[in-house]
Amino acid sequence: MKRKKQTLLKAVFAFVALILVLGIVYSGLQIMELTVFYGQEREFEVKTKTITRDGVKYFPRQDVNVILLMGINQAGPVHPEEPNHGNAVDMLALLVIDEKAGHWNILNLNRDAMVDMPMLDTEGKEIGVGTAQLSYAHTFGTGMADSCENTRKTVSNFLGGVNIDYYISMNVDAVAMLNDAVGGVTVNVVDDFSQVDSSLPKGNVTLTGNQARSFVQSRWYVGDELNLSRIERQKQYMRGFVESFKKTMETSDTQFVLNTYNEVAPYLVSDLPISTLTGMVERYIDYPLAEVYSLQGENKVVNNYQEFYIDKDNMEDLRLELFYAPK
Repeated sequence: MKRKKQTLLKAVFAFVALILVLGIVYSGLQIMELTVFYGQEREFEVKTKTITRDGVKYFPRQDVNVILLMGINQAGPVHPEEPNHGNAVDMLALLVIDEKAGHWNILNLNRDAMVDMPMLDTEGKEIGVGTAQLSYAHTFGTGMADSCENTRKTVSNFLGGVNIDYYISMNVDAVAMLNDAVGGVTVNVVDDFSQVDSSLPKGNVTLTGNQARSFVQSRWYVGDELNLSRIERQKQYMRGFVESFKKTMETSDTQFVLNTYNEVAPYLVSDLPISTLTGMVERYIDYPLAEVYSLQGENKVVNNYQEFYIDKDNMEDLRLELFYAPK
């Protein structure tokens, strides 16, 4: 019985750690600009979930579970801020657990994507609609559940009404913690990081601590400085983390599991109950990570800010592939 309990604890931690690291390999600190505000007379219109394409109706699949992953540009443990606090979400991705295929997929969402989002007053009431970079949705609220819910609503509507079952957000400092907990992550560094982290050379490197943070976070003075390039580094890091994680879990003990989880927990905001998590572990822990997708589109620089405009046809293809089935 004790052995079975230890195995379950490892499994729970494995599932949590994998979700968390996918949720915190994010895009770097940057002050955001709210590009356009609309007046209070315009309400935030929630889009319908059904899709009609070429005369065929598609409906949301019931055999996928979707978790919104967020990396927040705030150091230290999470705590309530003043309303509309300004902490942007610098990495967004959807973890899509596909029960029919028996694997996981990741859909990266460009934090510079221009989208509509609800605006909240200091009491949390919706007072209108703003158009801005997607990362700005989290700045409405106190940085806790209200900010996460506003981001979930924005992402769901951006993707045409996709159902998002749960969210998990994580502050910046957990990157180094989880990276080192699995013994480091090996990646191939192709960009010059000398201006942001002199300890990070080109070539194959097993990242430690702040090197991991630099690799997945840095944007300015690295390569072409585009968010799309960082997303490619994040994809590489995700796959490398999975490999390191598997090796570490083969030899880890219960104390390691508990210590690491306790270390990371203060940096987390989530609505995923532990009872639900345990059930998901039992069903999905052996699922492999299949694909890491990114939305295509065009970057534009407007008033010195990066704005990303999605390719609607590409987004439609991905929505149908990941979340829908024909009637």
